[in-house]
Amino acid sequence: MRYEDWLQELPEAISGDRLWQLNTYRQALFLGDIAQKDAALIAEKRWWSLADQLARSAGSISANIAEGYSRPTPSDRTRFYAYALGSAREARDWYFKARTILGNEVADHRITLLAQVIRQLINLQKHYKRAIQEPSESYTVE
Repeated sequence: MRYEDWLQELPEAISGDRLWQLNTYRQALFLGDIAQKDAALIAEKRWWSLADQLARSAGSISANIAEGYSRPTPSDRTRFYAYALGSAREARDWYFKARTILGNEVADHRITLLAQVIRQLINLQKHYKRAIQEPSESYTVE
């Protein structure tokens, strides 16, 4: 499935939400959708555990971004973006392991997309960590 075609299928309730403005979320949601289809192909080959792990890890990326985006404080957002980052790296690992089933071309495409999402999540974390850093004052204890 092409990203442009996928965009046409989205309901307004998703694309009209303010969260949709975050490119990282859009890419992660797309990846979660295609991972479901990839997992179904993997399950057909009776690799159920791999299919389940791939679907869960890829699906949780956008879910954690959505939850973090909705949190009121920078430290809360950063925590959920860290969860999303862990899930993205896990999904990348599962796609690498699935390359013999999905084929190198498909696996490479998914791994490349995940690398983009990982970079964006790292940048989001850096942005919010700057926002929550305390001043470097020395505290004295009496």
